[in-house]
Amino acid sequence: MSAALTEPDPVTRAEIERTLARYFDGLHHGDTGLLTQVFHPGAVYATATDGTLTRLTMDEYFPVVDARPSPASRGEQRHDSVVSVHLAGPVTAIAVVTCAIGPKHFTDLLSLIRVDHRWQIISKVFHYDLETTEESTPCPT
Repeated sequence: MSAALTEPDPVTRAEIERTLARYFDGLHHGDTGLLTQVFHPGAVYATATDGTLTRLTMDEYFPVVDARPSPASRGEQRHDSVVSVHLAGPVTAIAVVTCAIGPKHFTDLLSLIRVDHRWQIISKVFHYDLETTEESTPCPT
């Protein structure tokens, strides 16, 4: 017996996308109140983009969000999108999303579970790329 990822039905997809919209809103506005609504209290935040593991609990992650200026307060335009959503079962999903905060462009792999009658992020594993800007090169004379 093999398990396969499936496309969610329209109602389930809409429920998951509402959770993801609150996630994007929370990140853009630096609103940990919103993020608390979408992350399960036992969720994990993890990356190894710089070559070392960074793993935080929500109690460790939310103060990081609270301490930084929000993208909205810096006048940044939103660049967030849902790339894909798949179900592994009726209460387990994976979403691939992208967003940007400052010069960092993120690809997030969000594992979601449906508990307490709502979809919640149980893990956020991500990679980011730094935006590169082309600096003008002096013209040789």
